[in-house]
Amino acid sequence: MFCRSISSKGFVRCLRNYSTIVESPTQLSTLSNGIRVVTDSLPGHFSAVGIYVDAGSRYESVENGLQGCSHIIDRLAFKSTENYTGKKMLENLNHLGGNFMCASSRESMIYQASVFNPEIEKMFSLLSETVSKPLLTESEVEEQKLTAQYELDEIWMQSDLILPELLQQRAYNFENLGSPLLCPIEKLQDINRDKILKYREFLYRPDNLVVALLGVPHEEAVRLTEKYLGHLKQPSQPKLKASKAKYTGGVLSLPPQPPIGNLPEFHHIHVGFEGLPIEHEDIYALATLQMLLGGGGSFSAGGPGKGMYSRAYTRILNQYGFIESCKSFIHNFTDSGLFGISISCIPQASKIIPELIGNELSLLFSHKTGRGALTTAEIDRAKNQLRSSLLMNLESKMVQLEDLGRQIQVYGRKISINEMCDKINALTQDNLVRVAEKVLTGSRPTVIIQGNEEEFGDVEHTLKKFGLGPNSNDYVQPTKTDKKKGIWF
Repeated sequence: MFCRSISSKGFVRCLRNYSTIVESPTQLSTLSNGIRVVTDSLPGHFSAVGIYVDAGSRYESVENGLQGCSHIIDRLAFKSTENYTGKKMLENLNHLGGNFMCASSRESMIYQASVFNPEIEKMFSLLSETVSKPLLTESEVEEQKLTAQYELDEIWMQSDLILPELLQQRAYNFENLGSPLLCPIEKLQDINRDKILKYREFLYRPDNLVVALLGVPHEEAVRLTEKYLGHLKQPSQPKLKASKAKYTGGVLSLPPQPPIGNLPEFHHIHVGFEGLPIEHEDIYALATLQMLLGGGGSFSAGGPGKGMYSRAYTRILNQYGFIESCKSFIHNFTDSGLFGISISCIPQASKIIPELIGNELSLLFSHKTGRGALTTAEIDRAKNQLRSSLLMNLESKMVQLEDLGRQIQVYGRKISINEMCDKINALTQDNLVRVAEKVLTGSRPTVIIQGNEEEFGDVEHTLKKFGLGPNSNDYVQPTKTDKKKGIWF
């Protein structure tokens, strides 16, 4: 997770020959009830406020019976509260003219809004109302269950949405970080108001809250938090803590998705390995490797700035016309992560895709010179893209806000943009090769297939040929009858 700086210096040059970054002071306070308040007071045309809860699907388990609650609670935001009906709440929010949203993730529930500067207290009061005083009526819960049912039906029809979710679940054996982010269809009917209240009782407690504000003086932010959230008391029961994530890997296969209308049929494969937790010192090297691999579709409107020189384009999409899309991915959590690649292709090409994936991933660490080795030019390009992505994303007020709040949740402090840029600048080929080898040989792969499993073959076996996964050096070369060199279709 990338961020702006907390340095008190006025101007610091971060990217050589690129830009001058204005550093603004970040202040952090903890209220008597345990709520943390963090501010970036650099003024602008808009102010923004966010409330971040240490909650999410990783806290849900079969044992506590809370599976699917995060999904429904997300949808219950900005409904009726102790002081407002659901209709009045939305009227007030829309009258302020800003943006507001709620989102659930595996490790956090996020409530955010931006508004004109004079209206920040009104927006703060509405946001705190939906977090601390919701009514959560039976009718509202049932209504959102119907909405969730519709969402699930739609998502299961879209491979690009459901397969990454299934990869996450399979990677962690369907528990902890592998607990479903979306309420499973079979669990939907079990959700009721009592379970929602139980979830909130466990997790919506002051010491689990971070309040972040942009463009607001710190003293004013503390005053607002005391006024609207200071009434919250620590509950008597112990804090619900998530168990340590346990990556297992594994294979999950789904039947092909019938094409819609006259659209062509594609088969899909996702291959992932255990990555790195967000606080790991090598996280910048792994993020650079993901930029270097890049990704996209066979048709992409736009120019080289969209990653047309990444390996996914130059070595895969531009070379093999039967591949529809190729994308690398990276996901980081507090105690684990995922790194890998996904490919969509025409059905007849399924049999060679595992070898393409194995070859491209192995080239990240198998040798430092020669054809396919990481070059200085592409490493520098990936580092520049990472810095550019970091800085340009932070031009968005809402991204800045989420970054500020989530960093306090994860690190307990704000990491300076200069510190991050310095770490990216310092990366070398040796760093990237070392991290690639550690990640790609340190765990069993997670493989998700949507298509003909027999056509894809034994993917783990194929990856092991290229030195991927643990104990890959023990691989025994297959007989000639197992190899299908040169036969694509």
